[in-house]
Amino acid sequence: MVSLAVAGWLIWLLPGPHLAAVLGFGPVDGVMRIASCYEATDEQGYSDGTNCTGTYTPRAAGEPSRQVTLDKAATPHKPGSTVEVRMARGRAHELSGYALGTWITVTGLILGPFLALSLSFRACARDRTWSHNGDYVLVFIVAEVAALVLGLLVGIVVSIAIALFDLFD
Repeated sequence: MVSLAVAGWLIWLLPGPHLAAVLGFGPVDGVMRIASCYEATDEQGYSDGTNCTGTYTPRAAGEPSRQVTLDKAATPHKPGSTVEVRMARGRAHELSGYALGTWITVTGLILGPFLALSLSFRACARDRTWSHNGDYVLVFIVAEVAALVLGLLVGIVVSIAIALFDLFD
């Protein structure tokens, strides 16, 4: 149980706020007027989706507007357009397949090792032996591969759904 509690805490701390913002939990935090969009890259120079910069205006009265980045935008938005966003860790988020796939994958990659460790401890405690540890290396590998595949599939399906809805708007 301690292992799964640590996994839950890490998920809540690291990808949790971003995943909740991308999924749209809670009310919209504000609107963002897009200034420009660009193809983002990670530290190694690989493509990391489309980011947009612009001015964020909070929904709550009395808070000042500020410049923010829309992380992994669903589509390259036209300059001057407005997008409803949710904020997490200083970055704006909207529902996009790339963002959802990324944060589901990160969540699964964190959960996998702790799940395998928890199952291994349970089996060892049940049989009062340490002989089961090798079996759960396979559980760890399967959990990590499943996280990657699930993130990829969810990202593709959501991207297709967003494209279809944009087509009919």
